[in-house]
Amino acid sequence: MSIIVNVDVMLAKRKMTSGELAEKVGITQANLSILKTGKARAVRFSTLEALCRALDCQPGDILEYKED
Repeated sequence: MSIIVNVDVMLAKRKMTSGELAEKVGITQANLSILKTGKARAVRFSTLEALCRALDCQPGDILEYKED
């Protein structure tokens, strides 16, 4: 996969748990897990915005592109 999801990195930097993030963003822990593992097929802009707000970061801090 060429898109890397760095939610775990941002969680560690912010010293926040997945449960806390899921609650702040308003998504289930299961959906957050799907996103964190890179198995999500799409991410809504509203979800990305909520993640950035909760983690105090930019979209580029969460999503990264790498060639295969």
